[in-house]
Amino acid sequence: MTWSEMWPLLEQACWDTLYMVGWSTVIAVVGGLPLGVLLVLTDRGGLLQNTVVNKVIGQVVNIARSMPFIILMVALMGFTRTITGTTIGREAAIVPLAIGAIPFFARLVETAVREVDGGLVEAVQSMGGNTWTVVRKVLVPESLPSLISSATTTVVALIGYSAMAGTVGAGGLGDIAIRYGYQRFETELMWITVAVLAVVISLIQFAGDFAARSLHRRAGRAGSAPRLRLLRAAPPPSGGAAPASAELDPLKVP
Repeated sequence: MTWSEMWPLLEQACWDTLYMVGWSTVIAVVGGLPLGVLLVLTDRGGLLQNTVVNKVIGQVVNIARSMPFIILMVALMGFTRTITGTTIGREAAIVPLAIGAIPFFARLVETAVREVDGGLVEAVQSMGGNTWTVVRKVLVPESLPSLISSATTTVVALIGYSAMAGTVGAGGLGDIAIRYGYQRFETELMWITVAVLAVVISLIQFAGDFAARSLHRRAGRAGSAPRLRLLRAAPPPSGGAAPASAELDPLKVP
Protein backbone atom coordinates (compact mmCIF):
# COMPACT_ATOMS: atom_id res chain seq x y z
CA MET A 1 0.00 0.00 0.00
CA THR A 2 1.41 3.38 -1.02
CA TRP A 3 1.48 6.51 1.13
CA SER A 4 -1.16 8.18 -1.07
CA GLU A 5 -3.47 5.28 -0.23
CA MET A 6 -2.61 5.22 3.48
CA TRP A 7 -2.94 8.95 4.15
CA PRO A 8 -6.76 9.25 3.64
CA LEU A 9 -7.29 6.21 5.86
CA LEU A 10 -5.07 7.60 8.63
CA GLU A 11 -6.59 11.07 8.42
CA GLN A 12 -10.15 9.80 8.77
CA ALA A 13 -9.13 7.36 11.51
CA CYS A 14 -7.48 10.16 13.51
CA TRP A 15 -10.60 12.32 13.34
CA ASP A 16 -12.78 9.38 14.33
CA THR A 17 -10.57 8.63 17.32
CA LEU A 18 -10.51 12.27 18.47
CA TYR A 19 -14.29 12.48 18.02
CA MET A 20 -14.94 9.39 20.15
CA VAL A 21 -12.42 10.31 22.82
CA GLY A 22 -13.50 13.96 22.95
CA TRP A 23 -17.18 13.29 23.55
CA SER A 24 -16.45 10.41 25.91
CA THR A 25 -14.17 12.66 27.97
CA VAL A 26 -16.83 15.36 28.25
CA ILE A 27 -19.42 12.83 29.44
CA ALA A 28 -16.92 11.21 31.82
CA VAL A 29 -16.05 14.56 33.43
CA VAL A 30 -19.69 15.61 33.73
CA GLY A 31 -20.65 12.29 35.30
CA GLY A 32 -17.47 11.43 37.19
CA LEU A 33 -16.76 14.76 38.88
CA PRO A 34 -19.95 14.93 41.00
CA LEU A 35 -19.72 11.18 41.64
CA GLY A 36 -16.19 11.48 42.97
CA VAL A 37 -17.05 14.48 45.14
CA LEU A 38 -20.10 12.63 46.48
CA LEU A 39 -17.89 9.70 47.47
CA VAL A 40 -15.85 12.09 49.62
CA LEU A 41 -18.83 13.95 51.10
CA THR A 42 -20.70 10.79 52.10
CA ASP A 43 -17.67 9.05 53.55
CA ARG A 44 -17.09 8.74 57.30
CA GLY A 45 -16.44 12.21 58.66
CA GLY A 46 -17.68 13.87 55.47
CA LEU A 47 -20.05 16.80 55.27
CA LEU A 48 -22.89 14.53 54.10
CA GLN A 49 -21.86 11.42 55.98
CA ASN A 50 -24.01 8.47 54.92
CA THR A 51 -22.38 5.06 55.17
CA VAL A 52 -25.08 3.24 53.18
CA VAL A 53 -25.01 5.64 50.24
CA ASN A 54 -21.21 5.68 50.24
CA LYS A 55 -20.97 1.89 50.22
CA VAL A 56 -23.55 1.51 47.45
CA ILE A 57 -21.88 4.10 45.21
CA GLY A 58 -18.45 2.66 45.97
CA GLN A 59 -19.51 -0.87 45.06
CA VAL A 60 -21.11 0.27 41.79
CA VAL A 61 -17.93 2.16 40.88
CA ASN A 62 -15.73 -0.81 41.78
CA ILE A 63 -17.80 -3.27 39.74
CA ALA A 64 -17.80 -0.97 36.70
CA ARG A 65 -14.05 -0.42 36.96
CA SER A 66 -13.26 -4.11 37.32
CA MET A 67 -15.02 -5.11 34.10
CA PRO A 68 -12.69 -5.37 31.06
CA PHE A 69 -13.66 -2.84 28.43
CA ILE A 70 -14.15 -5.34 25.62
CA ILE A 71 -16.64 -7.27 27.79
CA LEU A 72 -18.37 -4.05 28.86
CA MET A 73 -18.73 -3.03 25.23
CA VAL A 74 -20.38 -6.33 24.31
CA ALA A 75 -22.61 -6.31 27.41
CA LEU A 76 -23.87 -2.81 26.56
CA MET A 77 -24.74 -3.53 22.94
CA GLY A 78 -28.47 -3.59 23.65
CA PHE A 79 -28.29 -0.31 25.57
CA THR A 80 -26.09 1.20 22.87
CA ARG A 81 -28.59 0.23 20.16
CA THR A 82 -31.38 1.84 22.21
CA ILE A 83 -29.44 5.11 22.54
CA THR A 84 -27.88 5.44 19.09
CA GLY A 85 -29.91 3.03 16.95
CA THR A 86 -26.80 1.02 16.02
CA THR A 87 -23.92 -0.91 17.58
CA ILE A 88 -21.20 0.02 15.09
CA GLY A 89 -19.58 3.30 14.19
CA ARG A 90 -18.03 6.08 16.24
CA GLU A 91 -21.34 7.32 17.73
CA ALA A 92 -22.11 3.85 19.05
CA ALA A 93 -18.63 3.55 20.55
CA ILE A 94 -19.11 6.69 22.63
CA VAL A 95 -21.70 4.96 24.84
CA PRO A 96 -19.47 2.19 26.27
CA LEU A 97 -16.44 4.49 26.26
CA ALA A 98 -18.24 7.06 28.43
CA ILE A 99 -19.80 4.49 30.75
CA GLY A 100 -16.44 2.82 31.24
CA ALA A 101 -14.66 6.13 31.86
CA ILE A 102 -17.11 7.62 34.40
CA PRO A 103 -16.21 5.30 37.32
CA PHE A 104 -12.52 5.48 36.36
CA PHE A 105 -12.52 9.27 36.52
CA ALA A 106 -14.70 9.28 39.66
CA ARG A 107 -12.06 7.38 41.64
CA LEU A 108 -9.36 9.78 40.45
CA VAL A 109 -11.55 12.72 41.51
CA GLU A 110 -12.09 11.13 44.92
CA THR A 111 -8.33 10.81 45.43
CA ALA A 112 -7.72 14.41 44.33
CA VAL A 113 -10.43 15.90 46.54
CA ARG A 114 -9.25 13.97 49.61
CA GLU A 115 -5.93 15.82 49.37
CA VAL A 116 -7.57 19.18 50.14
CA ASP A 117 -6.66 20.56 53.57
CA GLY A 118 -9.51 19.94 55.99
CA GLY A 119 -8.72 23.20 57.77
CA LEU A 120 -10.01 25.15 54.78
CA VAL A 121 -13.30 23.29 54.94
CA GLU A 122 -13.64 24.01 58.66
CA ALA A 123 -12.83 27.68 58.07
CA VAL A 124 -15.57 28.07 55.47
CA GLN A 125 -18.05 26.24 57.69
CA SER A 126 -17.19 28.48 60.63
CA MET A 127 -18.14 31.48 58.50
CA GLY A 128 -21.55 30.00 57.69
CA GLY A 129 -20.73 28.30 54.39
CA ASN A 130 -22.96 25.38 53.42
CA THR A 131 -21.93 22.18 51.66
CA TRP A 132 -22.36 23.65 48.18
CA THR A 133 -20.16 26.60 49.14
CA VAL A 134 -17.46 24.28 50.45
CA VAL A 135 -17.51 22.27 47.22
CA ARG A 136 -17.57 25.31 44.95
CA LYS A 137 -15.11 27.52 46.84
CA VAL A 138 -12.68 25.04 48.37
CA LEU A 139 -12.81 21.40 47.25
CA VAL A 140 -12.88 21.91 43.48
CA PRO A 141 -10.59 24.99 43.21
CA GLU A 142 -7.98 23.58 45.59
CA SER A 143 -7.85 20.22 43.82
CA LEU A 144 -7.96 21.65 40.29
CA PRO A 145 -4.33 20.80 39.32
CA SER A 146 -4.88 17.20 40.43
CA LEU A 147 -8.24 17.13 38.63
CA ILE A 148 -6.56 18.19 35.39
CA SER A 149 -3.97 15.45 35.80
CA SER A 150 -6.80 13.00 36.43
CA ALA A 151 -8.60 14.14 33.28
CA THR A 152 -5.39 13.70 31.30
CA THR A 153 -5.00 10.15 32.60
CA THR A 154 -8.62 9.47 31.63
CA VAL A 155 -8.10 10.77 28.08
CA VAL A 156 -5.04 8.55 27.63
CA ALA A 157 -6.99 5.53 28.90
CA LEU A 158 -9.88 6.37 26.55
CA ILE A 159 -7.53 6.40 23.57
CA GLY A 160 -6.54 2.85 24.48
CA TYR A 161 -10.20 1.90 24.90
CA SER A 162 -11.06 3.43 21.53
CA ALA A 163 -8.40 1.26 19.89
CA MET A 164 -10.09 -1.82 21.38
CA ALA A 165 -13.46 -0.52 20.19
CA GLY A 166 -12.08 -0.69 16.67
CA THR A 167 -12.19 -4.48 16.88
CA VAL A 168 -16.00 -4.39 16.70
CA GLY A 169 -16.34 -1.83 13.95
CA ALA A 170 -16.18 1.40 15.92
CA GLY A 171 -13.73 2.99 13.51
CA GLY A 172 -10.68 5.00 14.43
CA LEU A 173 -7.00 4.08 14.55
CA GLY A 174 -7.69 0.73 16.22
CA ASP A 175 -9.94 -0.27 13.34
CA ILE A 176 -7.23 0.62 10.81
CA ALA A 177 -4.63 -1.41 12.71
CA ILE A 178 -6.92 -4.47 12.89
CA ARG A 179 -8.42 -4.40 9.39
CA TYR A 180 -5.29 -3.48 7.45
CA GLY A 181 -2.35 -4.19 9.71
CA TYR A 182 -3.53 -7.56 11.03
CA GLN A 183 -6.13 -8.99 8.64
CA ARG A 184 -4.50 -7.78 5.40
CA PHE A 185 -0.88 -8.05 6.58
CA GLU A 186 -0.13 -4.38 5.92
CA THR A 187 2.63 -4.30 8.52
CA GLU A 188 3.89 -0.87 7.52
CA LEU A 189 0.47 0.71 8.00
CA MET A 190 0.10 -0.99 11.38
CA TRP A 191 3.37 0.44 12.66
CA ILE A 192 2.48 3.88 11.33
CA THR A 193 -0.79 3.62 13.26
CA VAL A 194 1.12 2.71 16.41
CA ALA A 195 3.41 5.70 15.89
CA VAL A 196 0.45 8.05 15.40
CA LEU A 197 -1.14 6.78 18.63
CA ALA A 198 2.13 7.31 20.49
CA VAL A 199 2.42 10.88 19.20
CA VAL A 200 -1.20 11.73 20.05
CA ILE A 201 -0.85 10.33 23.57
CA SER A 202 2.45 12.18 24.11
CA LEU A 203 0.93 15.50 23.02
CA ILE A 204 -2.11 15.06 25.27
CA GLN A 205 0.06 14.08 28.23
CA PHE A 206 2.35 17.07 27.66
CA ALA A 207 -0.60 19.48 27.45
CA GLY A 208 -2.20 18.06 30.58
CA ASP A 209 1.04 18.16 32.58
CA PHE A 210 1.75 21.72 31.43
CA ALA A 211 -1.73 22.90 32.47
CA ALA A 212 -1.47 21.18 35.87
CA ARG A 213 1.99 22.63 36.56
CA SER A 214 0.87 26.09 35.51
CA LEU A 215 -2.09 26.02 37.90
CA HIS A 216 0.11 24.64 40.68
CA ARG A 217 2.68 27.43 40.24
CA ARG A 218 -0.06 30.03 40.11
CA ALA A 219 -1.57 28.67 43.32
CA GLY A 220 1.89 28.68 44.90
CA ARG A 221 2.43 32.34 44.06
CA ALA A 222 -1.01 33.21 45.44
CA GLY A 223 -0.44 31.15 48.58
CA SER A 224 -1.04 27.48 49.20
CA ALA A 225 -4.48 28.27 50.59
CA PRO A 226 -6.93 31.10 50.08
CA ARG A 227 -6.82 33.74 52.78
CA LEU A 228 -9.87 33.40 54.95
CA ARG A 229 -10.73 36.45 57.04
CA LEU A 230 -13.45 36.47 59.59
CA LEU A 231 -15.89 39.33 59.52
CA ARG A 232 -15.52 41.44 62.60
CA ALA A 233 -17.90 44.20 63.49
CA ALA A 234 -15.62 46.70 65.23
CA PRO A 235 -17.35 49.61 66.98
CA PRO A 236 -17.02 52.86 65.05
CA PRO A 237 -14.67 55.50 66.52
CA SER A 238 -15.94 58.69 68.00
CA GLY A 239 -16.68 60.35 64.69
CA GLY A 240 -19.38 57.99 63.55
CA ALA A 241 -17.41 56.62 60.57
CA ALA A 242 -16.60 52.95 60.32
CA PRO A 243 -12.89 52.06 60.30
CA ALA A 244 -11.41 51.93 56.82
CA SER A 245 -9.47 48.79 57.64
CA ALA A 246 -12.61 46.59 57.81
CA GLU A 247 -12.22 43.82 55.21
CA LEU A 248 -14.68 41.51 53.61
CA ASP A 249 -14.16 37.79 53.21
CA PRO A 250 -12.57 37.24 49.74
CA LEU A 251 -14.47 33.96 49.34
CA LYS A 252 -17.75 35.83 49.65
CA VAL A 253 -19.29 33.07 51.73
CA PRO A 254 -23.04 33.61 51.93
